[in-house]
Amino acid sequence: MPDPLRPRASLRTAVVWDVLQDALDRRVKATGRPALDVLDTGGGSGNFAVPVARLGHQVTVVDPSPNALFALERRAAEAGVADRVRGVQGDAHGLFDVAERGAYDVVLCHGVLEYVDDPAEGVRNVVAALRPEGVLSLLAAGLGGAVLARALAGHFKEARQALGDPDGRWGDADPVPRRFTAEQLTALVEGAGLSVGAVHGVRVFADLVPGVLVDTEPGAVEALLKLEEAAAELPAFHSVATQLHVLGETRETAGA
Repeated sequence: MPDPLRPRASLRTAVVWDVLQDALDRRVKATGRPALDVLDTGGGSGNFAVPVARLGHQVTVVDPSPNALFALERRAAEAGVADRVRGVQGDAHGLFDVAERGAYDVVLCHGVLEYVDDPAEGVRNVVAALRPEGVLSLLAAGLGGAVLARALAGHFKEARQALGDPDGRWGDADPVPRRFTAEQLTALVEGAGLSVGAVHGVRVFADLVPGVLVDTEPGAVEALLKLEEAAAELPAFHSVATQLHVLGETRETAGA
């Protein structure tokens, strides 16, 4: 990642991947171990798990969907990393029925908090899976991005509904159960005992730019990627990002 054969996909994942890869590299240097133990909760078909395994790390993917786990197995085999990827059926609520407590250097929690009954409990669970020195990669739907998208589509009442709804939903037909602000996510991470290492806005522009422009304009993908990367760290753009990424670090790691 990013995958040059899937430019639209790379636009959606490049910022998170860059932050995650840097965090993995830092943990490798700090531990002196070239292969880390990584837990990917809600990892689905392996969008992040397989690239992480390709770096040489051991990845356990926990996901409630048997179909997603089957696709993960196939993708890992095609990438030649089947021996470094293990998929198990489960969810964040019953995480320790299938995963070991305090056994992972890095935990990914991407696209999970939107769907759990209690986000604070969900974050506490994934944090409990970390070793005393470890890193959490948390990715969740952003409130502002949904409000902006509904407004630009001309659905002004739905945009106003999302803005005032406790869960950030624009209506009964909204497929996302819950959205967050950057402040809410950082509070959840800190409430679970971690220090916030970084906050990034993800897909600030990518979901708003017409696909035909990105796909047909020469150099547009690369230029948009650079724009996304430049805006990702700026707090002013967190409030309009489709997703928000928070990097949490254990106190020992943050103080290292």
